[in-house]
Amino acid sequence: MTMKFRCEPAELKLMRYLSPRMKLSDKDINQYENLEKGFQGELQFDDWQRELSGKCLILNDLMLESQNTVIQIDSLLISYDKIYLFEVKNYEGDFYVDGDRWFTIARKEIQNPLLQLKRTETVLRKILQELGCSSPIESYLIFINPEFQLFQAPLNAPMIFSSQLNRFKNKLNRNSIKNNDRHHRLAERLLALHLKESPYLRLPQYSYEQLQKGMVCSSCSHFFSDFNTMKKEVVCDKCGFIESVRHAFLRSVEEFRFLFPERKITTSAIHEWCKIIKSKKVVWNLLSKNFKAMGQFRSTYYVEK
Repeated sequence: MTMKFRCEPAELKLMRYLSPRMKLSDKDINQYENLEKGFQGELQFDDWQRELSGKCLILNDLMLESQNTVIQIDSLLISYDKIYLFEVKNYEGDFYVDGDRWFTIARKEIQNPLLQLKRTETVLRKILQELGCSSPIESYLIFINPEFQLFQAPLNAPMIFSSQLNRFKNKLNRNSIKNNDRHHRLAERLLALHLKESPYLRLPQYSYEQLQKGMVCSSCSHFFSDFNTMKKEVVCDKCGFIESVRHAFLRSVEEFRFLFPERKITTSAIHEWCKIIKSKKVVWNLLSKNFKAMGQFRSTYYVEK
């Protein structure tokens, strides 16, 4: 049973919105690609977890803090007699280990994920002790990508490779016993401790003026060139993706709200942001139908219903 589902990280969401609208630095592009790849790997792991027996409790994307130390847990599985901690990696290509150091095959050193896993487990254990839970923790690095190869891997290291996932799932299902109220209470207390915002966000600098205005295709991130409300849909002239006018409009408003939370949603602001909607009356009509109007006349702005 999944008690906390995974959400798109705020940092990744921001990068997705900014990427079509401004030129990102090489550093930001690299960060964006890593975030995207990591998130896709975590979603694949979520699919795998759905095949478990259902006798355990699953908390995904959990952020906790103890003594000014914040940990990000990709997935926590509360079973009857122990707690499983999973760190998911979507590495691709050939890597090797030399002592405590990890390298790509091109000899570029990367952070040792086993040390990261150990640190997360240590902090989690402190938090569980504070909650009065003495259940043992079993931690694993999950390498979800079948195109990942690790040479000179340490024996008995807590790592599960893509080819081992089915056997590992069968092991968990064989050993699973239905949880009781005590386990549900623990899960709920952990959820109450979850931090909604990470203190480690690395966000690129941007301003309203530097961003390209327009409505972006949700399939290929190309800007729509035409917006015909009479046809009730918009078509991307690059990839051919078809989307309803209402859905495309609401996506654009959501981008505006997310990127500029301090700005009010007004007819003029959204008309300028969407750009290809020629008539302000059309913008006003769409806003009026989908949002709640506040204020009167020229001071009118819109909020969620």
